[in-house]
Amino acid sequence: MHLSVGGLTRPSRSCAGFRARSFATSRTSLSTTFHADHVRTLNESTKALVSFSTQNHNPDPYGPLSSLTVAVKDNICTADLPTTCSSGMLRHFTSPFDATAVELLKAGGANIIGKANCDEFGMGSLNVNSIHGPVVNPYQSPNEKSIPWAERERRSAGGSSGGSAAAVAAGMCDAALGTDTGGSVRLPASYCGITGLKPSYGLISRWGVVSFADSLDCVGVLGKSVDTVKTVFDSISSYDPKDPTAATPLIRERAQTSGEALLSTLDADSSDPDFLGLRIGIPQEYFPSELDTTIATAIRKVLERLSSLGAELIPVSLPWTPYALSAYYVIASAEASSNLARYDGVQYGTRPPLLPGADKSKPGNVYAHTRSAGFGAEVQKRILLGTYALTADAFDNYFLQAQRVRQRIKTDFDSAFRVPNAQLSNSSPNPDGVDILLHPSAIRTAPPLDSDAASGLSPYLQDVMTVPASLAGLPALSVPAGLAADGWPVGVSVIGQWGFDELVMRVGKVIERTPDEDDYIGPMAADILTGLPNAQESNKLVLA
Repeated sequence: MHLSVGGLTRPSRSCAGFRARSFATSRTSLSTTFHADHVRTLNESTKALVSFSTQNHNPDPYGPLSSLTVAVKDNICTADLPTTCSSGMLRHFTSPFDATAVELLKAGGANIIGKANCDEFGMGSLNVNSIHGPVVNPYQSPNEKSIPWAERERRSAGGSSGGSAAAVAAGMCDAALGTDTGGSVRLPASYCGITGLKPSYGLISRWGVVSFADSLDCVGVLGKSVDTVKTVFDSISSYDPKDPTAATPLIRERAQTSGEALLSTLDADSSDPDFLGLRIGIPQEYFPSELDTTIATAIRKVLERLSSLGAELIPVSLPWTPYALSAYYVIASAEASSNLARYDGVQYGTRPPLLPGADKSKPGNVYAHTRSAGFGAEVQKRILLGTYALTADAFDNYFLQAQRVRQRIKTDFDSAFRVPNAQLSNSSPNPDGVDILLHPSAIRTAPPLDSDAASGLSPYLQDVMTVPASLAGLPALSVPAGLAADGWPVGVSVIGQWGFDELVMRVGKVIERTPDEDDYIGPMAADILTGLPNAQESNKLVLA
């Protein structure tokens, strides 16, 4: 049994203004074959993978993905590996079929090495809500280079796709599939210092993905570089008639036509890219008082780099952003309450033995015991919240209100972009709009697993930067953008109009190439961002 996996060490690399220091990654394709126990050895320190392939699934050795090893998040169905969703409820479940995204990976020649740890049913921001244990971030801070791994600070890999991000960052695979409901691909990518894409909603099939919140869930891609992410994305982003939420070929073609018109004016692939004519919006609401000031410094460097290439930096306002987090948790919890109702121990899910003396003749007793034993605390909390939001007394004040806020957020984005949304038939161009939006991926670097940031309301606040794009269904890419004062990675997010995934990745590739030595902050970026983290005192995070 052989698996193609990464080496045990990785040389330093220049990527978006920082030198990655993960203890085991490689910029080159993982072409060297090692025994599976090497991957298992790497995995012992991170708990990134929860099951391992016993054979090389590579039906096409000449396919576009034949040189790549890929991990798959544990809530995406695979016929030859368990799909537990990191939950006791599905501890022994193996799907009879592959998800469409997995089928396309195999058809492209990818070698799937195993299933990646995640928060239970995708619910969490730190990957601590898992029956397999928390995922440990494999990144090595420059401040800890001389410290043995066992003695280093244990930090979160982010969630809910923390296992996917950690597997890539630790060199166990070239790329990984995750799911992104409110930031579950971009947040781990930022924390681990890799690249993560949440595509436009509907471009990658959700058929075979265990549902959390149907109107928000997206299959995303994590990789060591934008090129790797794009290679995987191009192979799996095709129309699937089995997915009722898939974007139709007509809408895809409409968005592609609009995107190509803009891409034709940009030269981003050469060693000397030209962004003359590109309008980049800087949303002021994404620089709240809670933002780490050293993260803002890293973003300034990226903005100045893009400005030096000819891009125009434009301050914009998305006024409904402060309400996005509250709306998200109402909508996502309500949809989760509905989706997870099927796990009752009769239709789906593991049914544990009833307690002695329990009345087995009452179905309610069976359901209650199964769900109490099978679901973790976080999942139970969100089911209860979502069930309440859907009750007659609360429906208007919570669920419908959250949907109204969601529509306002979509309108904010559509008003900000220059090109109209291809999903809307009666929209018109905005000549004063921008082409992309750029903002920090997170308000801080990866929090320690044993800190206050991993308890109380803090985990919910980690998604504040990523939730708006999820509510609007827009493509968003997190790219490494440097190091914060504590020596841990900072991510910058690029958001585009619906269907403009190619443009988002094109800009991300240039950000990725930002040199380490470029520490100068020019006047344009300084003028736009000076004081924003402290000036937004009125922009307090709203969490109902």
